[in-house]
Amino acid sequence: MKIMKNKYLFGMLVFLMLLHNKSISQEYEFTKQDTLRGSITPERAWWDLTYYHLDIAVDLDNKFIKGSNTIEYKVLEPNKKLQVDLQSPLKITKVEQNGKELTFSSEGSAHFINLIDKQRKGKINSVKVYYEGNPKEAVRAPWDGGLSWTRDSNGKHFAATSCQGIGASIWWPNKDHMYDEVDSMLISVNVPKGLMNISNGRLKKIEEFEDTNTYHWYVSNPINNYGVNINIGDYVEFSEVYEGEKGKLDMIYYVLRDNIERAKTQFKDAVKMMDAFEYWFGPYPFYEDSFKIVEVPYLGMEHQSSITYGNKYMKGYLGRDLSRTGWGLKFDYIIIHEAGHEWFANNITYKDIADMWIHESFTTYSENLFLDYHYGKEASSEYVIGTRASISNSAPMIGPYGVNQRGSDIYSKGANVLHTIRQIANSDEKWRRILRGLNKDFYHQTVETKQIENYISDKMGYDLSTFFDQYLRTTNIPVFEYKLNDGLLEYKWTNVVDGFKMPVEVFVGDEKIRLNPTQETKSIDVKSEKIRLDKNYYVNINKV
Repeated sequence: MKIMKNKYLFGMLVFLMLLHNKSISQEYEFTKQDTLRGSITPERAWWDLTYYHLDIAVDLDNKFIKGSNTIEYKVLEPNKKLQVDLQSPLKITKVEQNGKELTFSSEGSAHFINLIDKQRKGKINSVKVYYEGNPKEAVRAPWDGGLSWTRDSNGKHFAATSCQGIGASIWWPNKDHMYDEVDSMLISVNVPKGLMNISNGRLKKIEEFEDTNTYHWYVSNPINNYGVNINIGDYVEFSEVYEGEKGKLDMIYYVLRDNIERAKTQFKDAVKMMDAFEYWFGPYPFYEDSFKIVEVPYLGMEHQSSITYGNKYMKGYLGRDLSRTGWGLKFDYIIIHEAGHEWFANNITYKDIADMWIHESFTTYSENLFLDYHYGKEASSEYVIGTRASISNSAPMIGPYGVNQRGSDIYSKGANVLHTIRQIANSDEKWRRILRGLNKDFYHQTVETKQIENYISDKMGYDLSTFFDQYLRTTNIPVFEYKLNDGLLEYKWTNVVDGFKMPVEVFVGDEKIRLNPTQETKSIDVKSEKIRLDKNYYVNINKV
């Protein structure tokens, strides 16, 4: 039994490391293409996105997309060259502004449009980019990104997009950098009759043609590029109205025809999720655009107001408990995790993917807050502590900036870092106010790591700067080092950055005490030689 258990744990550890922790510890030589994709280039900086109209037809038999994207923008500073991104094998066929065809040059996936008309500061202009081609097909969505083309059990077409990391320009032309979110968007998708397209926002109308229908979806809130999606299938829908903090919220579910009865049972987790997350994080950030769950042929993704679902109607992660505690089988992982991203990813969005921990750490942490709300604090703690087995500490949580590269260990490690901050706060109500405050004060904004760090420190009333340097920018886990000598406990932090400080709670016998170690040795009289750390702190212990 022990051998089988160890094999299981090892297998799960390897699985999770492959899934969540694509290490950047190996040396990587970044190219100019990485910079063009990952930095705020001069050809991006001078204009601010205001509106997109993505208008496409999808030829499912030939896996082909053809259409256009109208890009409306406000001129911040006059310029004559505008960067639009589109990845091969898709091709831009024409660009127009004010009825005039424009020339452009290309460098890999970056395309530089030569503008003719004067670009006056403060003016709203637009360019229309026509494109077509066979987009990259996702081999292992959502991690590799692209289009998933398949068929359902009845032989009908079933297709969907996913593009985090690789970029939305894998399937449509846009300003493919996270710092600038479009203010609103219309998504028009033409598909064969008998199928539906489900996208973000609210369905405004369906245009019917002889053999096809065009579905028009309007997004009234700012949206990040990778959050935009199309999902095409033989869908049926059901819905409910949630009485939330901001009033009535439409919750709509689109699933394959054969799965509707299973979905009506499984998707009960959605309302339980909304109860928990509105309590911890504040109101759902997109009431105007509704909340939707859409079934897709891959595992799932956090597309704004239309999170996608492919967890095969199982509890846990495809039937597995990532914490190995039993608590992970109390909920459908994809519903809870992807919905958590509505607050952390879609409401609060990183400016640079190097800070992707903001998305994934808070959202992974949301899983145990869901448990906290419905099953209690002990269940919450056991779950998040149980996920530590998947932490590799192979590279820092923050990646290199300006090259579209994320950090490592941003899931389970990030959740445990946040759980540790909760212990430092020493007040669940204070911690809840901070989480809700983040979503209120950074509402619909793109942010940098330092903004989040400084906000938490300020609201905590405790300087966490060295704490964040330790956990986000190194792979070292603090060590609580101690020794006992005739009833005197001597202790300090080791394996830490200079100036590191953090309170910690230890058990001396059965008594729990709060200490404030530094790198300098401190001491306290104790009545027991049984010393152990509170496991809720993500630290190690060493007796010398």
